[in-house]
Amino acid sequence: MDIDNTQEQRLKNQTLLRLLACATASITVLSALPLVGFHPFIIITVCLLFVYLSVSYYLLDKGSLTHQGRRVLIAADTMLLSGTIAFMSFEPLPSSLVCLAYGVALLGYTPSQRYGYLSIFLATCGLCYLCLPVTITLSEASTLVISLMGGLYVLVSSRLIYKQNTQLSQQLDAANHDKMTLEHRSLHLAKYLSPTIRRAIGNGRYTSEESKEKNITIFFSDLSGFTELAEQLEAEDLALFLQVYLTEMTEIALRFGGTLDKIIGDSIMVFFGDPESRGIENDALSCVSMALTMRAAMAKLKKRWQAAGIENPPSLRMGINSGLCKVGHFGTEHLLTYTLLGRSVNLASRLESAADNEEILISLSTYGLVKDSVSCVPKGQLTIKGFNQPVIAYSVIGLSTSPNREPPAN
Repeated sequence: MDIDNTQEQRLKNQTLLRLLACATASITVLSALPLVGFHPFIIITVCLLFVYLSVSYYLLDKGSLTHQGRRVLIAADTMLLSGTIAFMSFEPLPSSLVCLAYGVALLGYTPSQRYGYLSIFLATCGLCYLCLPVTITLSEASTLVISLMGGLYVLVSSRLIYKQNTQLSQQLDAANHDKMTLEHRSLHLAKYLSPTIRRAIGNGRYTSEESKEKNITIFFSDLSGFTELAEQLEAEDLALFLQVYLTEMTEIALRFGGTLDKIIGDSIMVFFGDPESRGIENDALSCVSMALTMRAAMAKLKKRWQAAGIENPPSLRMGINSGLCKVGHFGTEHLLTYTLLGRSVNLASRLESAADNEEILISLSTYGLVKDSVSCVPKGQLTIKGFNQPVIAYSVIGLSTSPNREPPAN
């Protein structure tokens, strides 16, 4: 249903009101001729009526009137009706029906507009009654005709208003249906974005496609022995295995405020420090605490899998590094991914590959940020593929104060 249809209904109401005003004024003026003759006031009134009708319909036909211009015309119709009522000496029956018709015409406007038009109506009635040079008493025939016109206007206008309200109701139902459909689709699309990225976009941030450089703590993990397991399990069982594992790990990542970057098979990439950050040190500590929680959760999962008949469940290995990264939207105009680029990302990935089963390897930069809160064992200098110089790494044992402590999530 097009909104233009309701606008058309309102224009019809305005046109009917103008016809009623001009017809009532014309009949009242004609009724005055036998009584006062061609009084100058009568001649001027007839000329003004003719000019008003011609100009108003010309402007409406051309479509050149603005919204404000149409409101001025309604105000003019209001003054014409109220002046006519004063001219006929407020005769009860025609005046009542004309006022009723005018009240029906105002139903399509806001309360503030209605109060404004009613003020104009009452003010014009009073001024005209005091200032008009002549007033008349309508004949019975004129009273009957004006009363019939007022009653007919009420019937026709009520029908138009009912039709307009029906159309508006249909539009509202259609809009609510479209809204529900969009919300349903948005919920599905939202699953392809990390909740932290989704919140940032929803709050109006990160609409620019320009990348920036930030200090980020990056986490990589994968399952050692997953390839061998995949050869043993049926596709359906393998999918269920991954679903259980990934659900557990991603819930832990979100609990600690991490941004899920990507999941590729059994591999997970999470980073801390964008789009939400609590400071470089707290981001690094949250990441290491997340990894420790994942390791504890993995120990429980392995027991479940062994009880389910998987003799040698895969083992979790993890790598963490902190450093400067390019953060932003990368890809093409058809597909963008909000992710990280840089040597710091590569080092975190290489540390994960170098880790032993159930081990969390962190770089020297990360160790410097968390050494006061995390117990580590030096791993010495590791030869890492893609890096010319050996890399100093540490193996995480646990949190220094309370191994089960979890820092508050974002």
